[in-house]
Amino acid sequence: MSSTPHDPVVLSDAEAIDRIFHHIDHKTTDTGAHVWREPVEHYFCEQRFLQEQALMRRLPIPFCPSGALLNTGDFLARRAAGTPLLAVRGRDGQARVFRNTCRHRGMPVASGSGCARAFICPYHAWTYDLDGKLTHVSGKDGFPDLDTAAHGLLPVAAVEERGGLIWVTQDAPISDGALAAMPDLFTPEQQVFDMSTFTDPTNWKLAAETSMEGYHIKALHKESFYPFGFDNLNVVETFGPNSRIIFPFRRIEKLRQIPPAERRLQGMVTDVFQLFPNTHVSVLSHHSHLIILEPVAVDKTEYVFFRLSNRGGNAEDSLARAKKDAAFLKDGGLTEDREAANAIYEGLKTGANDHLTFGRFEKAIGHFHASMAAMLSRHSASLNNNRSPLES
Repeated sequence: MSSTPHDPVVLSDAEAIDRIFHHIDHKTTDTGAHVWREPVEHYFCEQRFLQEQALMRRLPIPFCPSGALLNTGDFLARRAAGTPLLAVRGRDGQARVFRNTCRHRGMPVASGSGCARAFICPYHAWTYDLDGKLTHVSGKDGFPDLDTAAHGLLPVAAVEERGGLIWVTQDAPISDGALAAMPDLFTPEQQVFDMSTFTDPTNWKLAAETSMEGYHIKALHKESFYPFGFDNLNVVETFGPNSRIIFPFRRIEKLRQIPPAERRLQGMVTDVFQLFPNTHVSVLSHHSHLIILEPVAVDKTEYVFFRLSNRGGNAEDSLARAKKDAAFLKDGGLTEDREAANAIYEGLKTGANDHLTFGRFEKAIGHFHASMAAMLSRHSASLNNNRSPLES
């Protein structure tokens, strides 16, 4: 079920629209070649969870949109795959990511987000520049042998900005993962107007699965999404371990009256990019959102949300439309998806299922699990040391 890293990244608008019209006319949808059966144990096994978390520390994973660190000194501190990290825009314009821990006694040097000239540890006031260098030690006489050059903030293994995202590889990389074939998802003019986090009592993979198929639209979203869209009608493509799932709105029918060369997808679909393993980007009518699913525990998932305006148009008008669009999604289908993931986790505790069956309508989910199984198997030996460096 997997694809190669060199598969086409995305269909063109014209190709996607033609395929959608074919599905509407023939009452069909994109389907996978196989049925995937995922053992329920994989949602409850602590050892499996630790391997997945270790994998996330050794793959490039989006940490935030580039627009969240727009200006010099802009920073964001949060946990990723169990590790406290600090991202900051340096004076040279470069984004850097460090382990968020003072080199004196381990205290985090920053929290939340904001703009700073330097980072001052709240415990003993050791001070670090935006490039991570240790620039001041309170009571330096008490540390006569301290090598300040060797006690700067510890950087992660790699940071890359691509497609409007800041990608972080925390530890020695084992694969280029989602970066194998990536489109440019965001651009600098797109404004980040909201960031929020919340935690749900479910396994992170169950949360991820809700966004990867439209087979549930009519049943689960009968009053939120379904009145505007179709039931079980999707275009699905895979590239590397990633997927793209297109959910068309009913108003796409208006494009039949427009010459094919002038047809555009934007505003006619929800375009979801599932970036392996724990990130997805949704491009909706008037806003986009980035969701990173952080695995806190085998039964606890933190959602990290960034909401952005869409490309093009007047910035002020785009932002107003984006906020209105985001409010609809937040209060509608997104809540329903979260509640479903939580309920499924409770249901699996009954022991009624020994595996979950993902049929041919759930192609992207099968591809996700196949990619996960292949990567864990390929790198199992190097992932057996499951602990974060901060836990070692």
